Order: sequence, then C-alpha cells, then structure tokens
Amino acid sequence: MQLWTAPAGHTTALKDLFTRTFTASEGADEGALIGTLVQGLLADTPPADLRVFAVPDGEEAAAAVLFTRLRYAGDPRRVMLLSPMAVAPDRQGQGLGQALLTEALARLRAEGFEGAITYGDPAFYGKLGFRPLSPQMAPPPHPLSQPEGWIGQSLTDTPLTPLQGPATCAPALDDPAYW
Repeated sequence: MQLWTAPAGHTTALKDLFTRTFTASEGADEGALIGTLVQGLLADTPPADLRVFAVPDGEEAAAAVLFTRLRYAGDPRRVMLLSPMAVAPDRQGQGLGQALLTEALARLRAEGFEGAITYGDPAFYGKLGFRPLSPQMAPPPHPLSQPEGWIGQSLTDTPLTPLQGPATCAPALDDPAYW
C-alpha cells in the first residue's frame, strides 16, 4: 500500500479529507471541528510525537489516520493515541480503512510503540484488535462523554497492563470538547 507518512506538503489535503468525511457523516459543524483539529495536530504536535499515515489519491487523500503520543506520568511505556481517522465518503465500505489501520499499527509496532488507544467506535476498531479499556486501565486525559468508546490494544506480544497516569495528550487534543 502506498502511503504518505509525513504531513509535509499534505496539510491541506489531509484537512480537506477530514472536513469532508466528518461533514458527510456528522454535519458541517463536526466537519469544521475535526478539520480544525487535524490542522492543529499537524501544526502544533512535535514531529517525534506525531505519526501520519494516509492513502494518496492523486493530490487528494483517500484515507488517513493520525496518531499522537499519549503520555502517562508514572509509566515509561510508549503509547500512541489514534485520533482522528477518516476514509473519503466515496471510498467507504471497500476495506480501505481497515487496510490502512492494519499497516499503521504494524509500523508503530516496528518502531517499538507498546500500545495504541483510541476513543471511537468499538464495532469498527474491534475488528482490528481494539478492546474496551476502563479509566483504571488507561486513564484518559479528560472525562469521557461516552466511556464505551475508550478502547485500546497492546502492540507487543504481551497484554496491555494498567497504565500509570495521569495522562497527557497532544495540545490540539487537550480540550474537553473532544472527550
């Protein structure tokens, strides 16, 4: 699978993909909110704490997922937060999102990351190994409005054990509105 793995030169295409996708599924306000989030993540997250994986479609992006570092004050493990992910509306239902996420998780494993967590749809992410997490297992950076969406997985051969918080996330995500 051909991927863009760095945001350089692709910020507008990535923001447009997320805005378009979330507008189609959740409405214009949510599309604008997530587009702004993506722009903030790409602009303000230190490169060492950001991983971008996107499937190009010419100058556009057909699908993309962003991972940012999720740090636990009392825990040395390297954990990434998947947020957000989008597949262009006309490309949904073709397995592109699952293929992209499978490749992204494999690359994170190869880099030595030990866990991946997201705040999303358990039905979709469950197909790719994400399981429910309690706040005691992995404290979120902010209180969750939908705790059933707090899910994660180990990226090693051993199960994920409780992470020692509190947790901090990328500055662009450090807003209770996203949680």
